[in-house]
Amino acid sequence: MTLTVSLITEGDPELISGGFLYQRRVAELAPAHGAQIRFVSLPARRYPRAAVHARRLLGAAAASDVVVVDSLASNTLGPWLARGIDRPLVASVHQQLGGTEGSRFGRMVRRRADLLAWRTCRHLVVPSELLAGQLRRDGLVGPEIVVVTPGRDIPEHDAVARPSLDLRNGRRVALLCVASWIERKGIVALLDAIARLPGDLVTVHLVGDEDADHAYRTRVLEQLARPELTGRVVRHGVVRPERILDLYEAADIFSLPSSEEPYGMVYAEAMTAGLPIVGWRAGNLPHLVDDDVDGRLVPRGDIGALSRSIAELANDDDMRRRLGQAALRRSSTLPTWDDTTAGFIDVCRRAYRSA
Repeated sequence: MTLTVSLITEGDPELISGGFLYQRRVAELAPAHGAQIRFVSLPARRYPRAAVHARRLLGAAAASDVVVVDSLASNTLGPWLARGIDRPLVASVHQQLGGTEGSRFGRMVRRRADLLAWRTCRHLVVPSELLAGQLRRDGLVGPEIVVVTPGRDIPEHDAVARPSLDLRNGRRVALLCVASWIERKGIVALLDAIARLPGDLVTVHLVGDEDADHAYRTRVLEQLARPELTGRVVRHGVVRPERILDLYEAADIFSLPSSEEPYGMVYAEAMTAGLPIVGWRAGNLPHLVDDDVDGRLVPRGDIGALSRSIAELANDDDMRRRLGQAALRRSSTLPTWDDTTAGFIDVCRRAYRSA
């Protein structure tokens, strides 16, 4: 039989983000694994305003064999799910309890709602052992936590061979950063590190949603206005996945000094393109990259060390090539999207059978 799955999320699942990309790829490949996934979306409104739509959407989703609750929607759905729903529940969790953005009070309120939602689920699907451990330490008990790592696209050509697209703009190397403009991504820190380098060394390319956090956007723009960065940073905004591949393959270095990544899909994408990685020794990055093997890891918050690591890679072609080739080899050990889909659907099928 074909297993039918409703995945309840918040906002437009076609938006460019790691969590949505994960879910879209699984939905695309689900039919090959005997399942159909349809998205049911809450309006992208501030919690708890979206809660007025929750009951109606739960009713629509209950027509499927299994209901999957995305962690973007779990704090909105928590009070309704606690009342019970006549379908096996699975959670797709891409963040810590309560999330990492917003005020401390807001995170506390969302944390309680997340707990209500996730404790009603039979299984939690998470992208990494790191996040699984964080959830257990935060007191989440009851549901089985299953790690289903995000997949990778297998390059159709030699990922180390760079295309004709020129991102260097007359400088020695091109550095790519793919991230929404939110505080934990560390874009301000990256720009500060670049500003300390000679003007002819690095051209920076920023890809991502610039309006994700208006307060942080102001801080990024203040950095970009510094005379030391004039003409050295190219802003691309939101870019479709197919064009991002061209940017990965034309860049020389990938840097994202993020303080907290439950997995870090962009790191894996950059490694698949044969790029050496530079970032904080924080979040899941140390589980993807070994320092001085396939990238450079520096202490969190150390702008000087970040700047020096980028400079060393920019000035040393042999080091950059060695780390990039090691990153490419490491990426070949990561699961494919077909592997990821198989694991995700297996969890949903087990929830259905146990019901």
